[in-house]
Amino acid sequence: MDRNSIIGLSIIGLLIVGYSIYNQPGEAELKALKHKQDSIAAVEAKRTKEAAINTSGISDTIAVVPVSGDTLSDSTRVEMGKQEFGDFAPASTGTEQILTLENKLIKLSISSRGGMIKGIELKKYKTWDGKPVVLMADDSSYAALTFSAQNRIINTEKLFFQASGTSGSSNTIHMKLPAGENRYIEYVYKLEDDSYMFDFSIIMTGMQDLISSNAGYLNFDWKDRIHSLEKSLDNERVASTIYYRFADEDVDYLSYTSDKTESIKTRVKWISFKQQFFNVSLIAENAFESPTVETVTDKNSPYVKTMSASFGLPFERKQVQTYNMRYYAGPNHYQTLKKIDHLNLEKLIPLGWGIFGWVNKFLVIPTFNFLDSFHINYGIIILILTILVRVILLPLTYGSFKSQAKMRVLQPEMAEINEKFKDDPMKKQQEVMSMYRKAGVNPLGGCIPGLLQLPILIAMFRFFPSSIELRQQPFLWAHDLSTYDSILDLPFKIPFYGSHVSLFTLLMTVSTLIYTRMNMAMSTAVNPQMKWMMYLMPVMFLGFFNNYSAGLSYYYFLSNIFGFGLQYLFKAFIDEDAMHRQIQENRKKPVKKSGFQQRLEQMQKDRNTQVRKKR
Repeated sequence: MDRNSIIGLSIIGLLIVGYSIYNQPGEAELKALKHKQDSIAAVEAKRTKEAAINTSGISDTIAVVPVSGDTLSDSTRVEMGKQEFGDFAPASTGTEQILTLENKLIKLSISSRGGMIKGIELKKYKTWDGKPVVLMADDSSYAALTFSAQNRIINTEKLFFQASGTSGSSNTIHMKLPAGENRYIEYVYKLEDDSYMFDFSIIMTGMQDLISSNAGYLNFDWKDRIHSLEKSLDNERVASTIYYRFADEDVDYLSYTSDKTESIKTRVKWISFKQQFFNVSLIAENAFESPTVETVTDKNSPYVKTMSASFGLPFERKQVQTYNMRYYAGPNHYQTLKKIDHLNLEKLIPLGWGIFGWVNKFLVIPTFNFLDSFHINYGIIILILTILVRVILLPLTYGSFKSQAKMRVLQPEMAEINEKFKDDPMKKQQEVMSMYRKAGVNPLGGCIPGLLQLPILIAMFRFFPSSIELRQQPFLWAHDLSTYDSILDLPFKIPFYGSHVSLFTLLMTVSTLIYTRMNMAMSTAVNPQMKWMMYLMPVMFLGFFNNYSAGLSYYYFLSNIFGFGLQYLFKAFIDEDAMHRQIQENRKKPVKKSGFQQRLEQMQKDRNTQVRKKR
């Protein structure tokens, strides 16, 4: 490999290093989290829960909210409720019920207290330690409708809804919050069959005179402290953030690595709390008005991040007003998300921008899915994928090796030119280029193929850590190809390396060092200042990749192994002595000028002729 090839590979390495450093967690100042009151101040107390699920999927009595110290009479509590909630006072106390909806994929738990979701269990997935995957858990999620009525701020999270529901074909739950005769707020949940989607509607009936006359919007607040589901909390944090899609179909997101608050000045179609391998997305029938979204990371807590969104629902003064929405709560699976009504939810998966994303969408993912249809081990799939990529790149690899061989056989002539014109750099460069042209050698022939491979290398770097297909898939000693493969947990943490030893990363690093040494030994000339960098970069990769996806390190290791084999194969088929003789024959032949070069020379002759005539 010549110097240009080494420079090309260095660029690849520096890009990967730069991307890794960019994705390290930031040190942004933590923000204090504001929590709204959960109940009337005089009635604050402990809550006890008892589960008793009946055949319809509705629990009889799940929890009772007792009076603190049992010192307040019923009349006192009702009076205090009227002062805070007005016509909603009868709903300020009550018994909590938990209703459930489920299909083959998910199970929803919905509380009559606040009428909102208290848990979403994904039935086909487990956490890294074998527990159920629960999104929007009871101890960490919050959702409420807030509005002004009767000179009070009403927060539905504090009130008890009247719960009813059906299972079977309807699979629907109704939550009704009464505020007098023929006046109520109703939440309706309907779960689709065999789907991660479910409908959510807010129906305002007879509320036009109760809600304040100057209130043009109802405010919907949604917040969730994301539970850790994977082996590496650090990896989860740098892969989790809020995404949203504008009405014009453009998709944007908050920073992955730092705390961020964004007040969006336009309408959005959906908002998604995106985790490493899962997401909960709220989709509007029309659009959400000017939402504010925020992510906060508390590095001292066991939670991944706190995500929140607040947006307006336009309120019109009519007898019945309905707001239709849908939730998606499921895996970040590219094909699954792409099929959802062309909502661009597949953009939650960071496949890379520009050509890197195209390589993943149109080459890597289709090939991976095709191989996956044969139900073979994912380690074998990565092996076959590596072979296919190497076959695709074979012409480029062969061209690079052949150009490298030509440069090697020209070394004696190069030495002569360097010695003859050592005091005239300009003349030396002209003679070298003339020799290359006569011999039919492209000095960039070894570098260009390496740069053309860059999109595939970067695409793989983005694909493997984002692929839910690799999640919890074992291969050899690796229990999960989507995260690091630890063969030894250390009792201490090594700076820039970590507290475990990843064997696939070690194999990748050693093979890269050997590959680097082999290429430099075969190279015609290596800048001494470049040698130490070429050996340093694999050692740096050892620290960067130690906490990365084992599947990625395994792929790079296999790619190096096949690179060794191709080097020996090409060397067996290329006779450098015969190549040298052919180059010498080519140098004796007159060099045919290109059409461009002929036109350039003719222009120069015409110009010289005009100058002589003027004289």
